Amino acid sequence: MNGSLLLRDARLLDPVTGEYTEGDLRCADGRIVEIGTGLTADDARTEELRGAFVLPGLVDAHVHVTASTADLGSLPASSPSYVTAHSARTMSRMLDRGFTTVRDASGADYGLADAQAEGLFRGPRLLFCGRALSQTGGHGDSRTRGANTSEDHPCCAGLGRVADGVDAVRAAARDELRKGAHHIKVMASGGVASPTDRIDSTQYSGEELRAIVEEAEAANRYVAAHAYTARAVNRALELGVRSIEHGNLIDDLSVELFLRHDAYLVPTLVTYWALKEEGREHGLPESSWRKVDEVLGAGMAALERAARGGVKLVYGSDLLGGMHRHQNHEFRLRGEVQSALEVIRSATSTAADLLNLTGEIGTLAPGAHADLVVVDRDPLEDVGVLAEPEKFRYVVQGGTVVSA
Repeated sequence: MNGSLLLRDARLLDPVTGEYTEGDLRCADGRIVEIGTGLTADDARTEELRGAFVLPGLVDAHVHVTASTADLGSLPASSPSYVTAHSARTMSRMLDRGFTTVRDASGADYGLADAQAEGLFRGPRLLFCGRALSQTGGHGDSRTRGANTSEDHPCCAGLGRVADGVDAVRAAARDELRKGAHHIKVMASGGVASPTDRIDSTQYSGEELRAIVEEAEAANRYVAAHAYTARAVNRALELGVRSIEHGNLIDDLSVELFLRHDAYLVPTLVTYWALKEEGREHGLPESSWRKVDEVLGAGMAALERAARGGVKLVYGSDLLGGMHRHQNHEFRLRGEVQSALEVIRSATSTAADLLNLTGEIGTLAPGAHADLVVVDRDPLEDVGVLAEPEKFRYVVQGGTVVSA
């Protein structure tokens, strides 16, 4: 996008300091050019904001844009073109909710990322990992007990790929990196939506996990690990995993390890709320629905423990199928534990740090991508403002108003 835009009389939020600057903001060629007072730009679209609040475009660091249903095991049997059509619609709606960058936590590939970047469909910037790596019978293995053939052929839709043994996981990680993965996703514990594992299991040996981390680090990338229990989380952190997804059952040692290893936690509270409320009507199998309670209540306590301990927290939603529409409700859930500024940071500046895009997104500083959200009420007074995207005044991407 080559948007030129001038926002006048705005309150511009710096998420790092938590302070507003009153004045104008000018964008050109898709970037923020300057902040000041009395700015002019003859060729720019000009909007008089009259004191409205401007935030950096929001970041959701745990999405599954290809998850057109909560029955993840059915995806490999779906037509890839059908899943792509669903993904384009899902991403378009994410943009309307203010999310201008998303990190896909398995399922999306370079094709979707390239198509969005080329403007073939509207949606947030997409950082992908390709397929998540899973051991046989792990959280990324969607086969039921009676299925004996592999369903993770690369031509099929799906979220995971099965690889067992150090040599195999090295090859799988290298293959995803070959295809342009921004990070490697690994299943390091059991999960809700998988048919044959226990949530409290640890998955992959230490040697396998370390090999995956080595491959990511060799390519100047990092590993994100699905993990629930303290045992699984702590093990992953000690082996060099940079980003823990979910972490509902962490303990005090987990907090120490996050700080020691400069790692990030990406809670996804809204997905458990949504799965419990309406997961079955969106395709979640009964056996998976019964597993939700094991992590639902613990998520808020884990968030509180991590926030109190100073862990770097990043916004994530992890919603599936028709439940994607609840993406912004995570702001309300986190607001029950964290301050509004802390929640906003998790979806802006801290998220940018995790994604290795510091200074590029999550900030209103000159030089950053001109991705913005404009709201009429102060989100520092009530972060619930960000849970109501239908009331946003504008969403701006690349200096172009894309939703108003």
